[in-house]
Amino acid sequence: MPRIVRDPLTGPEIAALLREHLEQMRRISPPESVHALDLARLRAPGIAFWSAWDGDRLLGCAALRELDPVHGEVKSMRTVPAARRRGVAAALLDTVVAEARRRGYRRLSLETGSQPEFAPARALYARFGFTPCGPFGDYRPDPCSTFMTRALDGAHECDEATR
Repeated sequence: MPRIVRDPLTGPEIAALLREHLEQMRRISPPESVHALDLARLRAPGIAFWSAWDGDRLLGCAALRELDPVHGEVKSMRTVPAARRRGVAAALLDTVVAEARRRGYRRLSLETGSQPEFAPARALYARFGFTPCGPFGDYRPDPCSTFMTRALDGAHECDEATR
């Protein structure tokens, strides 16, 4: 099991992973459909960021952004290629969901790609109870985006926050 830590976003390993993440998103999606955050935007208030490690080897990362006092967004989920399908993303997502519950969020949503390259991510989110929804927050309909959401701790699946 990876060691997951709250990350201050200052290390060269995390900077390189996030740079690689943004570069891949820009190769797969048109510019208007790239919603990944860069290092500076991940340091904004209201965003918590975690990294997963095996010793001194970075395995992946994830973030939680507050949309409003009862609604959070999963951001910047990324696993290094050598660690994929080893439970790293699931451990990170567990951490994000636990923090969302601790904050009292009633809903957790996310945006991911609709292209075939994102099929493993969509499958992971579905296993965690996320279901398709419409755009939320500042997002707009986009054929390259899949929006997903899940209620937390007794909130109703048809919560108005995702409409």
